[in-house]
Amino acid sequence: MALPPPIYMKARKRFGQNFLVNDHIINSIVDAINPQEGDFLVEIGPGHAALTRPVFERAKALTAIELDRDLAERLRHHPFLQGLKLIEADAQRVDFGSLNPNGKIRVFGNLPYNITSPLIFHLLSFSGISDMHFMLQKEVVERLAAGPGSKDYGRLTVMAQYHAQVVPVLVVPPSSFVPPPKVMSAVVRLLPKDLSSQERELSPFLNKITTTAFAARRKTIRNSLGPLFEAEELSALGIDLDKRAEDLPLEVFVKLAQALQAKRSLSDLEQEAQSEALDKQQKRLQKLHDTAPENLENQSGQSLKAIKAAAAQKKKGHKRRSHKFDDFDFNDINADL
Repeated sequence: MALPPPIYMKARKRFGQNFLVNDHIINSIVDAINPQEGDFLVEIGPGHAALTRPVFERAKALTAIELDRDLAERLRHHPFLQGLKLIEADAQRVDFGSLNPNGKIRVFGNLPYNITSPLIFHLLSFSGISDMHFMLQKEVVERLAAGPGSKDYGRLTVMAQYHAQVVPVLVVPPSSFVPPPKVMSAVVRLLPKDLSSQERELSPFLNKITTTAFAARRKTIRNSLGPLFEAEELSALGIDLDKRAEDLPLEVFVKLAQALQAKRSLSDLEQEAQSEALDKQQKRLQKLHDTAPENLENQSGQSLKAIKAAAAQKKKGHKRRSHKFDDFDFNDINADL
């Protein structure tokens, strides 16, 4: 039986915590995960062990990743979780490939809604994960599983379905949590595809295509992808210029990404991404300066002077290079249009 969190332990908003307490929902999720002895299971955000305990009882072994120190301490001394391996860390910084180097791992969790997309794409960057089961906002699950032509179909859909098969499992009402969230939730199963190294190298180009296309989703492809392709190039690929981004299936986006990869290098995309980020930063600072000059320091603590210095460095051509596909705007994917 799932017990509510102790009165003295309140959910922390900065961690996006909502604790699952509905036994029927808990049992349904555990049945969907179907943990077996011998599985290498990893739970993200175990919280008050609502899923941790029944999964641990079935699998006899479990690794849990918890960022909240107080919750981690409570789990460490839990009488029914002796033998639980606990990692106190931000799951977005964990090297999941090193957890079980010689085998596959299975991942599950009630994810904080404020880090859903970047965390999922961080996980999909590893090749050793066999499946994932996550509690997410219902609308996010709908977007992950959407098909072409629907209002939910967008950048998140294409990027997720390129990397994994998406299977909605069940809907969870707010009353199943303490405190209850303001939105409906749902459980989704992600089955990562066995992508080749060449297919993985296509990821940043696919991200660039989807970012550009869905930024102007009401425009035709001829116009929305104008910054990347001439109309003749799109026609040569067999693409209907009058279609919109939301009308194109995954395979067409893959074809576009391959065409972009053929004409641009990864270094080009990295430099463009850095330039765009700098432009956004400068615009934010200028807007802040125009409205409240006394608050010129921006949210990240970077001053206008530092921004100008970065711009000067950019002019000289001294650009830093990133080394991970995660740097290609995946952290902005929650803003899918």
